[in-house]
Amino acid sequence: GGHKAGGARDARDGNGGPAAPHRANEDSIRRTVYICDVDQQVTEAQLATVFLDSGPIVDCRVCGDPNSAMRFAFIEFDDEESARRALVKNGVVLGAHPLRVLPSRTAIVPVNGQYLPQSYEEREQCSRTVYAANIDKKVDRTDVRAFFETLCGRVSKLRLLGDYQHATRIAFIEFHKAESAIAALNCSGALLGSLPIRVSPSKTPVRPDPRHQQVEEPAGASQGGEGAPSQSEGSEGSGGEEAAAAAAPPSGAGDVNAA
Repeated sequence: GGHKAGGARDARDGNGGPAAPHRANEDSIRRTVYICDVDQQVTEAQLATVFLDSGPIVDCRVCGDPNSAMRFAFIEFDDEESARRALVKNGVVLGAHPLRVLPSRTAIVPVNGQYLPQSYEEREQCSRTVYAANIDKKVDRTDVRAFFETLCGRVSKLRLLGDYQHATRIAFIEFHKAESAIAALNCSGALLGSLPIRVSPSKTPVRPDPRHQQVEEPAGASQGGEGAPSQSEGSEGSGGEEAAAAAAPPSGAGDVNAA
């Protein structure tokens, strides 16, 4: 995807006292535009191309359900002037629809660097891993595993996150083979329980919950990691608009990242 990890603008190391992160966030918001009516066929790269002449782009994030006709996006520029210039792109047709371009009310939530792949081995694991959202609360780990193994291939690791305060749950599924992960992406929109699941590539390998050393519990054991999820996924946490639109666990909404 178009995400960019960490970076000097992250400013979450506390330099300059408690006000610094807030100031950095305000600065990011002024450099960011919010784009809605993004055609479902449009990629982050295609969208970024439209805005190249506005100014240097720091990050481009397309959000929303890939199966719905319309999605939305955020583009963060290097400076405020570029973000202002980007507003003139309002009405430009990309795919089948004109884009609506507005000043953003939120910054793009950075992917927490500690969750990103730290080694070649973890990058390879990511290629075999998918992130699933909008999972019906009535299904359990056994159901999720059976669903993906039947349709895609053998699962090597599975984490099911979210609790009963949330409308739906999320999961990270690592397969034995990368081809299975590719097949899983085609399952987006399929019904699991009574809800259509959303499946996207995972930016992170499956990590054990620090409170439960094992990822894969034996049959009959309690499900690990039920409370506040300690694993976060950047593609889902791209600002308040998405949180409102997705009604999903706050899988990347900042507070979850505070491990």
